[in-house]
Amino acid sequence: MDRFIITGGRPLQGSVTVSGAKNSALKILAATLLLTKPIRLRNVPDLMDIRTMKRVLQTLGAKIEYNSDEKIMDVDPSGLNSTVAPYELVKTMRASFQVMGPLLARFGRAEISLPGGCAIGPRPVDFHLKAFREMGAVITTEHGYIQAVASPLHGASIYLDFPSVGATENVMMAASLTEGETIIENAAREPEVEDLANFLNGCGANIQGAGTERIAIQGVSSLEPTEHRILADRIETGTLLLAACITRSELEVVNPPMGALDTFIEKLRECGNQFEFSQNSIRVMPSRNPTGIQFTTRPHPGFPTDLQAPMMAYLTTTEGISVISEGIYENRFLHMSELLRMGGKIQLEGARALVTGGTPLSGAPVMASDLRGGAALVLAGLAADGRTEVSRVYHIDRGYERLEEKLCALGAQIERIS
Repeated sequence: MDRFIITGGRPLQGSVTVSGAKNSALKILAATLLLTKPIRLRNVPDLMDIRTMKRVLQTLGAKIEYNSDEKIMDVDPSGLNSTVAPYELVKTMRASFQVMGPLLARFGRAEISLPGGCAIGPRPVDFHLKAFREMGAVITTEHGYIQAVASPLHGASIYLDFPSVGATENVMMAASLTEGETIIENAAREPEVEDLANFLNGCGANIQGAGTERIAIQGVSSLEPTEHRILADRIETGTLLLAACITRSELEVVNPPMGALDTFIEKLRECGNQFEFSQNSIRVMPSRNPTGIQFTTRPHPGFPTDLQAPMMAYLTTTEGISVISEGIYENRFLHMSELLRMGGKIQLEGARALVTGGTPLSGAPVMASDLRGGAALVLAGLAADGRTEVSRVYHIDRGYERLEEKLCALGAQIERIS
């Protein structure tokens, strides 16, 4: 397995461009199953998770061509010949479960393996299944597969007990081709939900309210292909902003999703960092003497849980005590033990971590346990004294497009060893 060798203590400089959003591209790829004609997507990042979703769609019968240099993916879903998403693919990536809604809407049936993904705590699909049952699906579980049959689905009023991004998107896709009106109350408000709605509306769907707590979908009889550009990745944007802050380096981050990280950037301001915004970039002027903060991860527009681990790495380098409360995933502190190996001072109290900053980090052999925890270790390695070896970087490759290459272009010293 590949690993990174990072020589820390090097300042960064220059500008870096943000890739397309993984969490947006995956759901829009699933949504192409609602179509019967070829469609082109732009700004699709070259990631391990994207390759997995490509294989899922191909298993279902879609034809796909991808130009990794131009980030263009052409999907032809006209020849779909299966409604079964197999275990060997779904177990590696939770987003594969998003094909259930499109398959149910188009074919009236779907058989999906129970999903996998990062080990950051239980993320049950109960919200998805409850919603589909309310839309008329009969759902059973057998031999590790969820089988759903509908003849056909119908519009329904759905209240989500938690604003689940995946459930909101899955229902929104299914409802687009379902007769009648479907209302989603307590819907997720993430920018990726809006991007999916924009894609579907561009294809002829009738979705109102995406980005708010109430989404109304009036079903249509068919969708027509449209060319769509994937939203820029807000989590990669946040990680790159933190790379500037943790190395005390002024950087320009180009093509960020403006307005998608307001809460996160406000917390970085509380640390003492400053930002300049232009039409298509954010310039970071990091504080030389940043101070600790407190925050709790919440659904959007709150502090993103996906940036909790990278932020923890940064806070080990600030002055004073920071308090991090994880309000979404109970096991999202797995990276803490690896940061301790690098000299971080962190104490865990249930779903709360106390980070005492001000002690220099030192390079050490560490292991990525999940996608965002792996990014946190890369950031820590950039700031640490000496050599850091990060193993199991396949986790990082799932969600960051050539992260080490982007950082090296800014002046970091990172070597990928196979």
